[in-house]
Amino acid sequence: MLALPTVARAEIVQPNFTQGSMNSTTTSTQDITEEITITTYGAALNKWSGDNITHSSASSGGIADSDSIFNMTTAGSDFSLEVVSRAASQVIQLEEIDRTIETASTTVSLSVFSQ
Repeated sequence: MLALPTVARAEIVQPNFTQGSMNSTTTSTQDITEEITITTYGAALNKWSGDNITHSSASSGGIADSDSIFNMTTAGSDFSLEVVSRAASQVIQLEEIDRTIETASTTVSLSVFSQ
């Protein structure tokens, strides 16, 4: 049996429309959840303040020393005294922030074509 070669032919195809359009809508959403913790540590602190009060220390070591003495300046008069002591590395402020950020975007496109 003999095989005869066949010829491939292409035909030109003309579209049967003259114009058109296409709409496209894309919507996307994004949710971001953040948890932020801010911790502030303090340095060692020993301070005093007051009215009608004097402070002395034989060793000049400050109010934290065992020889620290507070005396009234004028006996019998009103007085006030505030002493603040804090060890180093204590947490003096703790802030926690929890937030969610939600975003949405929509893109609309229109394509118009004609021949």
